[in-house]
Amino acid sequence: MDLRFIHLHKASSTPLYEQLYTNIKQAILDKELPIGSRLPAKRKLSEYLSISQTTVELAYGQLVAEGYVTAISRRGYYVENVKELAYIENGTEEAARPTPERKSFRINFSSAAIDTMYFPYGTWRKYAKELWDETFQEYLLTGDSKGDSELRQEIAAYLYTSRGVRCHADQIVIGSGTEQLLPQLISLLHPQAIVALEDPGYAMTERIFENNGIQTIAIPVDEDGIDVEKLENSSASVCYVTPSHQFPTGAVLPVNRRTQLLNWALNGENRYIMEDDFDSEFRYEGLPIPSLQGMDRAGSVIYLSTFSKSLMPSLRIAYAVLPMKLVGQFEELFSSYSCTVPRMDQQLVAAFMRDGHFSKHLNKMRATYRKKLHVVLATLSHYSPIVQFSGEQSGMHIVITISTNVSEETLLDQALNNDIFIAAMHQFRKTSRLTDSPQFLLGFGGIPIEMIPHSIDELFRVWNIPKKQKTESP
Repeated sequence: MDLRFIHLHKASSTPLYEQLYTNIKQAILDKELPIGSRLPAKRKLSEYLSISQTTVELAYGQLVAEGYVTAISRRGYYVENVKELAYIENGTEEAARPTPERKSFRINFSSAAIDTMYFPYGTWRKYAKELWDETFQEYLLTGDSKGDSELRQEIAAYLYTSRGVRCHADQIVIGSGTEQLLPQLISLLHPQAIVALEDPGYAMTERIFENNGIQTIAIPVDEDGIDVEKLENSSASVCYVTPSHQFPTGAVLPVNRRTQLLNWALNGENRYIMEDDFDSEFRYEGLPIPSLQGMDRAGSVIYLSTFSKSLMPSLRIAYAVLPMKLVGQFEELFSSYSCTVPRMDQQLVAAFMRDGHFSKHLNKMRATYRKKLHVVLATLSHYSPIVQFSGEQSGMHIVITISTNVSEETLLDQALNNDIFIAAMHQFRKTSRLTDSPQFLLGFGGIPIEMIPHSIDELFRVWNIPKKQKTESP
């Protein structure tokens, strides 16, 4: 294989594995690497480029995660058939989460919980105190219906560097939670729109659409995310997806399906994709999965995210990135409305982001949740093979699958009756059944790291799942 397309700059601040990943990805997209061709063995490539095998392994791992290559055991890495977008880049484009019914539980495996121990209270207090000063009298008055420009500019800059989202501040709309923004976004859709929702997926998202008079249909999710072929055969004109970390399964939508999904939107009238990027900040293996919006050139993607996981759920700040063709329509409909987020809160977050504290906090929390995840997986290893897990690459929950004759519903009741909160997969399904074995969402974000082993052991004690017996060394 001719490897002259690989150009690494060892003096660059960009990590070598990221440069290698980018080089190979671009070669695949440019057809320099044919479909089905085998990538060089990790040892051979590391020797050729004078880099470590770990660097090559990280780059290959990211390519596999995004669907550009496939790994075949004992054979190597092979280039996938990456579909092309059906249009040419022309430069024209510049949810409620399930929560416990009770406020507190003895043990809480909620996927919505965050770790509050490491929040930078002192820094946050300092910025809040500075804002309550006569100098900032204007923030006592109502502002732009889309939100304060200072915060929208910070969000636009952050999204470009962290998620590959390409937008400017005028395209961003701020609201107090996804459930407040969605009714406004629904007003921008065609009156006869039919919305496709992932199954399993967010139950409250379905309720919001239907409460606003929008018909929804369920599209099944498999190990690679939403089944786009079934979407293509449906009557849907809008698709609501969580492509970078599907909720609740944790699946990552590979590049082929992303392309197929964008082409679906392009090939119909008034079609849109709503991309919910709810916890993209927390990925523990390789690079973050690029946003779907970053691939879009036709203005088909409405991007959604919040600060609920990255800062705090109680802040109630979410945001949407509108395609340019919807900005004017939004302003015409809602210019006389007030933004639902207090301006003081908006300015506080804007200053927190502007001065680098948001990025610093994210880095700290990413490391914290990674450590917690490692403890979770180490604890679960004592219950293998009865307990299997998936979705560990990112987010603040994993999916556990239990090999048992006891039903999912019975196990859920047993946990709740013992004052343990955990969500069962059937609570997120509309029609599909992924497996005959019970599945649960094991959230770890809000549990102190030293309590994780005991919490998991206690759950499995209630479920009568035995630990593996330790084998004594000879």
